[in-house]
Amino acid sequence: MLQIENLTKRYGKFLALENLNLHIEKGEVFGFVGPNGAGKTTTMRIICGLLKTTSGSVFVNGIDALKQPDDIKRAVGYVPDFFGVYDNLKVMEYMEFYGSMYGMSKKDVDEISEGLLELVNLSDKKDAFVDTLSRGMKQRLCVARALIHDPDLLVLDEPNSGLDPRARFEMKEVLKNLGSMGKTIIISSHILPELSEMCTSIGIMEHGRLIANGRVDEIMQKSKGFQPIKMRAFAPDYEKEEEAKEHVSRILKEQPGVTKVNFTEDEILVSFDGDDKEAAVLLKNILEHNILVSHFYREKEDLESLFLEITGGQEDEKKDEN
Repeated sequence: MLQIENLTKRYGKFLALENLNLHIEKGEVFGFVGPNGAGKTTTMRIICGLLKTTSGSVFVNGIDALKQPDDIKRAVGYVPDFFGVYDNLKVMEYMEFYGSMYGMSKKDVDEISEGLLELVNLSDKKDAFVDTLSRGMKQRLCVARALIHDPDLLVLDEPNSGLDPRARFEMKEVLKNLGSMGKTIIISSHILPELSEMCTSIGIMEHGRLIANGRVDEIMQKSKGFQPIKMRAFAPDYEKEEEAKEHVSRILKEQPGVTKVNFTEDEILVSFDGDDKEAAVLLKNILEHNILVSHFYREKEDLESLFLEITGGQEDEKKDEN
């Protein structure tokens, strides 16, 4: 379905994509994972024929995305991270407007739209004005709009961005239904657990490179060796937060079995290759350095742990920025 070879994109001296190679089979639900700025959106826009590349090739169902931009736009449905709606248009008028862009008759658009609005749980809103819908409803409407011409490939850039928990759940159900229908889908997100529930395969990106790629079960198998300890710790001898973090990090890295320390927003993830008894010794050693620990437990196997291990977490990102 999708074949990408040696895809490279530069913006002046900035290298946004570096020799990206990717193959996605028909019927796959593929998740692009990575922090903001990793190259996910750039890749998606090139696939959709919206952005020129520096070098490389992209084919969707045999169509050259770089040389046949008009054909590729008929083969792909695109839901951007920031969606646009039109004031004073009702939901069905909105669908008819986009259907007309593909040369579809009003009768065909109306018939297809009925099914699509039912798919995205908006059947009761077909006579509502688009600008009166909630953000979650607008996002689901954009998914329906992207499917109006029955594309071979559906591309969604951060579809859950800015949605509340209920709207995120509703969007996830819509995407699961599409996957069960055999649609080939690419979804990007920087929230890994969301994708692991919906996708059959994922690719992890960082700094414009695809650093891991494969089926979710294969990636999960690899994650068995990455079960970090999650903890929350405080250093009362230090008044400034940054100094306390540096002290805790230094003490942790001095301990046997600790290979990496990553600070998230509210926790510390410690990559540790010891068993449970050795983890208990680690905790004892930390406490002996006058570090207060409010919780300390071994994380179960998950893709998020693998992601942090592969990418190096926030500490490594800061090093690259300096």
